[in-house]
Amino acid sequence: MRKAVFLVPAALLVQAAIVQWAASGERPPAIPDLASFTTHLGSWNLLKEDPLAADVLETLKADRILSRTYQRLPEGTLGGLLVVWFQTQSRGDRQPHSPQVCLPGSGWTPILRDTVTIEAAGTRFPANRYVASYGGQRAVILYWYQSSQRAVASEWESKLWTVWDALSVKRTDIALVRLVLWPKGDGYDQATAEGLEFARSMYPALRETLPR
Repeated sequence: MRKAVFLVPAALLVQAAIVQWAASGERPPAIPDLASFTTHLGSWNLLKEDPLAADVLETLKADRILSRTYQRLPEGTLGGLLVVWFQTQSRGDRQPHSPQVCLPGSGWTPILRDTVTIEAAGTRFPANRYVASYGGQRAVILYWYQSSQRAVASEWESKLWTVWDALSVKRTDIALVRLVLWPKGDGYDQATAEGLEFARSMYPALRETLPR
């Protein structure tokens, strides 16, 4: 355990140093217009915008953020969509913040952590499933890290691919994509299924919006 405590910060420092060195010739993409992201995603329609608080924006340091609630008709299921996009990771303080760190820090208690598979737009990729509670409120959270080349669940895998992308395509842009569903009753299977359907409806439009 003590060894891991030292290895994790050391690995982060090495990764940041390599990215900073490799990104000296980086060609960052144009900033996407997330504000114009579609309000209709299959049977899901925009219900409201969810602007983040100023202190949260300052902590995230993202270049673009999309924060909305969609509603699935006719069931009325609500789905939260958060996209936090960074144009470059060459500056070490501007990287995605893992929900598994941020949510407990905000008072959420983890109940279950595992991965699920999302199939959308002719591709398959893993996403994290994180079930958590806050007081009497519970949520099923699906999230992944999305670059111009791929979507992955693992934060560490995303960091390794960032090094590769900095060297190979001279880009380090990345997005954290998070979906939140609220279970009805005690089970999580239905909310997970609704989250996967939300992801299938949303993913093609997101791929077209983010830089390719």
